[in-house]
Amino acid sequence: MFDPTVFDNLKVAFENQLYDLDNLSGTIRITGRIDRLEMSTMSREFALQFALTDQDTVKAEIRLAASLKDLAAEILEAPGETPGCTLLLRFLLPVKDIAKECAMIEDLLLRIWKPDLPPVQTISFVYGGKHENYMNTVELQFNRQINEDQMRDIPELIEYMLLTLTELSETFGKDAP
Repeated sequence: MFDPTVFDNLKVAFENQLYDLDNLSGTIRITGRIDRLEMSTMSREFALQFALTDQDTVKAEIRLAASLKDLAAEILEAPGETPGCTLLLRFLLPVKDIAKECAMIEDLLLRIWKPDLPPVQTISFVYGGKHENYMNTVELQFNRQINEDQMRDIPELIEYMLLTLTELSETFGKDAP
């Protein structure tokens, strides 16, 4: 019989919460999904991307990853190892004034999340095109892995994501700077 890993259990918990917000309450709309087993490294990756129902300019993404080492430590019950996954949160939004708007985004994320690690913002654009807008991928990383001990924290984490998504959408949504 298959015994689910920490990765599988967390993946299902995130799916349940987010699909309920999509299908039952209509708060969000799922816009993308990744569920990957990387055969070359024997690692797992899962991501759900979503936006608020009433807008699609700003998106959020929850990304879980487990390396071969993480999975092997759990399956082989390696002594002294605590099985876990890497959690990464992303927010994707267009910006025009990079210096001004990225500073505003950083301030907003620091205020809401009070993270141990600073947010990382990566700006991209299509070469050869007009550069009225740039795509900003904002990442919140955590300085430790998560496991089933944090399962009760998932609803609160999603609430913080929705709060962040709402504030980013109000500031950087369709008619924003």
